[in-house]
Amino acid sequence: MSSHNDSFVFSGNSPTHSASKIPPDFLVENHGSIFLLIPQTVSARVWVEDHIFRENSYQPYWPTVVVEHRYVYDLLIGLRKHGLRAVRG
Repeated sequence: MSSHNDSFVFSGNSPTHSASKIPPDFLVENHGSIFLLIPQTVSARVWVEDHIFRENSYQPYWPTVVVEHRYVYDLLIGLRKHGLRAVRG
């Protein structure tokens, strides 16, 4: 048995990773009047399938989401409330 004072060795838990090391769920690209939200994880793709209605809106790059600039802020707030991260691409 080890005699050092590393609590993670004894608890069996991994240390917490910093947010910068966790890959983002979405990349966000600003193209002026529109933004593109590009899913990067399975969780992001599931969120898109559950919350963005492909048939009811113009989404030519599915599963990348085309968003008008006036809606992108609220959409990003919604992503965050669901535990997802987006970074500028």
